[in-house]
Amino acid sequence: MANVTFNQDPVTLVGSEVKVGDKAPNFSVLSNDLQEVTLDDYKGKVKLISVVPSVDTGVCSKQTQRFNDEAEQIDVQVITISMDLPFAQKRWREVNGVKNLELLSDHRDADFGEKYGVLIKEMRLLSRSIFVVDSNDEVTYVEYVSENTNHPDYDKALEAAKAAK
Repeated sequence: MANVTFNQDPVTLVGSEVKVGDKAPNFSVLSNDLQEVTLDDYKGKVKLISVVPSVDTGVCSKQTQRFNDEAEQIDVQVITISMDLPFAQKRWREVNGVKNLELLSDHRDADFGEKYGVLIKEMRLLSRSIFVVDSNDEVTYVEYVSENTNHPDYDKALEAAKAAK
């Protein structure tokens, strides 16, 4: 598993590490209107999955806004997943004018977190990471950000998403 810290303190990631070339694990999360959403709902599309601890924090907010701003130019399905409650995500989305990506919650079962190896055991938050999944559901790019308070490599993630088309 990736060595990850949160505010420089080591954390334990629960689940299996996902690697380039793997078949993307299916998962179940909630939309902002409490409907179940799975990877299968995006079948046939290239997906850039941006994972954040909480959209209500500075780096997570900027990460989500950045991918929202880029979503139209890269023409792939952008998904942000966090442990925030769907109601909080909906409020944040409206306040920040986010319209170009799906904002989904893993709070109910931590199903995504465990299947992608990003559930932080000590905090029950998701560890900052990026996954690009092609239209055949093969993982083509992975970044487990080593320090959760740092930004991911936006340029590499965006290039990987474009290349997966």
